[in-house]
Amino acid sequence: MLTEQRDHFTGLVYFPENSGLRFEVTIDEFPEKQVTEILTSTGESRPHPRWGSLSFAVEGQDVTLTVYRGVDGVEFFLPFADATSNKETYGSGRYLELLALDEEKFLLDFNYAYNPYCAYNPRWSCPIPSFENRLQVRMQAGEKIFPGAGSSG
Repeated sequence: MLTEQRDHFTGLVYFPENSGLRFEVTIDEFPEKQVTEILTSTGESRPHPRWGSLSFAVEGQDVTLTVYRGVDGVEFFLPFADATSNKETYGSGRYLELLALDEEKFLLDFNYAYNPYCAYNPRWSCPIPSFENRLQVRMQAGEKIFPGAGSSG
């Protein structure tokens, strides 16, 4: 957060909880874990292994997202953008963590979608969701655009 934003900061804003955007999913692992360069908000790029895909339905529409593995090879990384991006949510997209339920199943809960650091301060370099993770549906859950943000990505 920038110093000039602190004077007006009243808290983060979230959509109401939406149980319809909580999914138990399995990751369909890619046979080859190709490392891809993901463009960042500052024009750099960062390597991330493309790990697999998640498929589920939102409001009767089938959607698929690509899951990346963190550089450490431990954490999963799921950047996404949707039809709320640049309107109700941060323009460059949001991030989501996967919670392991067992060795094969994961909880994908969009109520926990959050803005990247660059939503609060443009000096941060944040990975931008790739084209394959830009959904046409509205994911009305999780964190909304940061009040007082100078740029929406």
